[in-house]
Amino acid sequence: MAPMTAAKFRALALAAALTAWNVVVDPRLPERCRPVVRALVGTALLALSRAAPGSRRSGLRPPALWSGMRTGSVAAAVVASSVVATTALPAVRTAMRERELPPAVAFWLMLGIPLGTVWSEEAAFRGALGAVGTGAFGHTGGRLLQATAFGLSHIPDARAAGEPVVGTVLATGAAGWFLDWLMHRTKSLAAPLLVHLALNEAGALAAVWYARKSPRPQ
Repeated sequence: MAPMTAAKFRALALAAALTAWNVVVDPRLPERCRPVVRALVGTALLALSRAAPGSRRSGLRPPALWSGMRTGSVAAAVVASSVVATTALPAVRTAMRERELPPAVAFWLMLGIPLGTVWSEEAAFRGALGAVGTGAFGHTGGRLLQATAFGLSHIPDARAAGEPVVGTVLATGAAGWFLDWLMHRTKSLAAPLLVHLALNEAGALAAVWYARKSPRPQ
């Protein structure tokens, strides 16, 4: 068995801390300040991870940035189109009509999703944990570590939405695996940022659209 090095310990500790934060602390934050707090935490972790030995760069500067934006834009368009296509299914439309929307929809669309969800999660999981995990366990091991933590961190979301916890953890873990693979391929965090943003915003806009089209109670 390989000895537990300092790099491996840091990676495992960060994964555990991120999971605990999302499961225990984040649900207790006030709704209005949650996006800002999340973004600050993600940004701080991303900045600190750059000092980890052997960790990869975030690729948010040229020329890696251009590669990430090109690939990310194409993948984001495919993802958004797929979300729109699924609304043709009656079951999907019904689920969207029944989805409980936040009280401040504009705040959710313009700040909550881009800053409080997409940036914070990509910075923390793909940027920080992915970097530290890759430096400690290699590409495959680091990707598995961040995907697992990403899936487990969505347990509160599944419970709040009344969705199956195991299914949510597996689905978000798979998404985390793909987003990390996309970052590794493009060498830029821009690619998973664009895909994540397209997925969440397309789903949110579709939910808003169908919620407003649903019959109002008399």
